[in-house]
Amino acid sequence: MARRTGWQCRFVRALAVFVAHCAFAPANGQLPTTLDNFFQPGTQPDEFGDTLTPFIPASQNCQLCHEVYNPGGRDPIFGTWAGSMKANAVRDPLFQAALTIANQDAAFAGDLCIRCHSPVGWLEGRSLPTDGSALLPKDHEGVSCNFCHRMVDPVLDPGYPQPPQGDDIIRVALLDAGLLPIRAGGANYVVDPADSRRGPYPFLENGGPPNVPVNYHFPDTPPIIYSPFHSTSEFCATCHDVNNPAFTRQPDGSYALNPIGAEHPTGDSYDMFPIERTYSEWLNSEYATVGVDAKGVFGGNHPTGIMRTCQDCHMPDMQSYGSAFDNKPLYERPDVPSHEFSGGNTWIQDVLLNLYPFAVDPEYMYDSQDRALYMLQNAATLVLYKEDCDLRVRIINETGHKLPTGYPEGRRMWIEVAFLDPAFHPVAIRGHYDWMSADLTESDSKVYEAVLGVDEVMSQISGIPTGPSFHFALNNKFYKDNRIPPRGFTNAAFAAVGAAPVATNYADGQFWDDTAFRVPSGATSAVVTLYYQTASKEYITFLRDANKTDDKGDVLYEQWELTGKSPPVTMREQMVLELSAGLFGDADCNGEVDLFDHALLYDCLSGPANRLRLGCEAIDADLDGSTDLRDFAEFQLTYLAP
Repeated sequence: MARRTGWQCRFVRALAVFVAHCAFAPANGQLPTTLDNFFQPGTQPDEFGDTLTPFIPASQNCQLCHEVYNPGGRDPIFGTWAGSMKANAVRDPLFQAALTIANQDAAFAGDLCIRCHSPVGWLEGRSLPTDGSALLPKDHEGVSCNFCHRMVDPVLDPGYPQPPQGDDIIRVALLDAGLLPIRAGGANYVVDPADSRRGPYPFLENGGPPNVPVNYHFPDTPPIIYSPFHSTSEFCATCHDVNNPAFTRQPDGSYALNPIGAEHPTGDSYDMFPIERTYSEWLNSEYATVGVDAKGVFGGNHPTGIMRTCQDCHMPDMQSYGSAFDNKPLYERPDVPSHEFSGGNTWIQDVLLNLYPFAVDPEYMYDSQDRALYMLQNAATLVLYKEDCDLRVRIINETGHKLPTGYPEGRRMWIEVAFLDPAFHPVAIRGHYDWMSADLTESDSKVYEAVLGVDEVMSQISGIPTGPSFHFALNNKFYKDNRIPPRGFTNAAFAAVGAAPVATNYADGQFWDDTAFRVPSGATSAVVTLYYQTASKEYITFLRDANKTDDKGDVLYEQWELTGKSPPVTMREQMVLELSAGLFGDADCNGEVDLFDHALLYDCLSGPANRLRLGCEAIDADLDGSTDLRDFAEFQLTYLAP
C-alpha cells in the first residue's frame, strides 16, 4: 500500500481528532477504537477453527520427554522454560493489571496484548473479549512450546535453505490474502496450520542430512522439520519489536491516531508507534554485524564465544540431552539450547509463587531468578575516575541492545553514589532509594529510562493531560529515552527504526555514558552502585489507582508490598578512595569562586521543598539535599568576599 503524502497525513490527523474526540468519544473516556485499529498481518485465528478444537497442544504434553537430567545438573528445556517469563506471560499480574488499563483506555486494545502474551489463546479465537476472560488453562502457559516450534519464517530469505514441508505454500497463501507480514516483528507471526514441529539442528539426531523429515513424536503428528529460522534473531523479533498499529508515523516524526475503525495504512511495523524496539536495537548493533566476543560471560558452551544472535546470550548452548524416551536420555549434544530466555526480571517470580502455588514450581522460579540476576550483573561495566573536584562514573553497555531495554513502563536503571567521610560515614547520597517507601530521589543522579506519553493532539482526543503518562495504549510520543545504546550505535540507524535517543545525546559509536558527581565537603571516599528495578512505585501505584474495572491493580499492589516492592537489584558496585572536594560555590572547579560560577549556579535555586539537581551540588552548603535561600545566601557571601 502506498504511503500517504504530507498533506494527506495532516488531513487524517485532523480528521482523527474530530472523529474520535468530537463525534464518538463516550462518557467513560474510552477511545472507541475497534479490532481493525489493532489488526496486524500474519496467521489469523480463523485458520485454526473454532475454540473447541485443541489445535495447539498444552506444553505439559512436552514435559514427559523434555524434562531430563543432564550432565550439568540442569534441565535445559522444559524446566528452564517453565521458570521463564515466557511461560508465565499471562500469569504475570503486572501484565494483567496493564491489560485492564489498556482496555479501559482504548476499546479492543487488549487484543494487541493477548496476541503476544497468549498466542495460543489468540490463534484459537479466545482473545475476545479482550480482557482475557475467555482464555483456557492451557492459554495461561503463555508463549508455549508447540506455538514456537510451529512458527514459520514470515520472510523468505534466499540465504537460508528452506524446509520442504510447505512453508512457501503457507507464505504464498498469506500473500494472496494480503496477510503476509512485511518484516518479522509486532507479533505478526506465521504459524503452520498443521502440527509440523520445527527445530534448529541442520543434521538430525539420527545422522540424517538436512531437510529430511523424521518423526520423534506420536504417529499421528507430521514429521519434525529442520528450520534455520529458529536459530536467527528474526525469530525473536516476533514479540520483541512491539508496535501500536493504531498510530501512523508522520513526515515530521510524530505519530497520529488512525481513523476509528481503520487498519494501519501501510502494515509496516516501522510506520507504527514503537512500544519496544529490542530486536531493532540489536539489528543495528555490532552484535548483528560482526559479532562481539563475550569472553565467556555469555553464550554457555558456544563454540567460538562470539555473540551474534539473541539466542547466543538468551538461549546459551549446553552439554546435555535434549530429550528422553521411556526415562532414558537420548542423544547427548554439546549445543542443546537452554530454554531459559533470561532477562532482567528477578522480582515477579516471588509474586507468582504467592499467587499460583500449585501452577508454578519453586525450583524453576528460583533458578529463573538466579539466571536473571546473572544477566543483570554482567550487563554493564562500571568505571570510576577522579577529575578535578568531580567523581566521574562511566557505565558501559555490554549487551546487544539498549541498557535497559524491553517494555519501558516503570523499568529503570540508576546510579547511586554514597560519599563517605574518613570514618566511612555518609556525607551525602546521590540517587538515594528509600527501601521502606520505594521512593527514589532522581534529581541529583542519572536515571536511565524511556518515558512515554501523549502529545497535544492526543491529549485533546483522550482527555489525558499532555506529557508523560503510563497509558501505553494511548501514548504516541517519547519524552525521554536516555537508555545506553549498544556497540555499533548510530543515530541515523536508530532513528530510522523509531529507537533514537530522546532528551539526551549519544555520539555515533558511543555505547557508554558518563556522569559527573561533585565531591561534597568532608568526603574522602565513595561507594558507587548501579541499580536496576523492574517496576517503579509510580507505575505500580498507577496500575492500582487508574483501574476502574476490576481488582487486578489491587492484587498487583498487594503483592508488590508483600514481595519487597519490586526490590532494586545491584548490577555493579565499586568503591573509590582518596577523593578531595573543591571549594564551595566553585561550580567549574577552577579553584576560584567567580562570575562564571555565579552564572552556572544562578538557576540552581530550588527551595526547601525541592531536591538538589545534578550539577548544582557546589551550592548545597549544608548538604541537606536541597538548594534553598540559606545556601544561596552563603554563596553570595563567598562570591562577594575579597
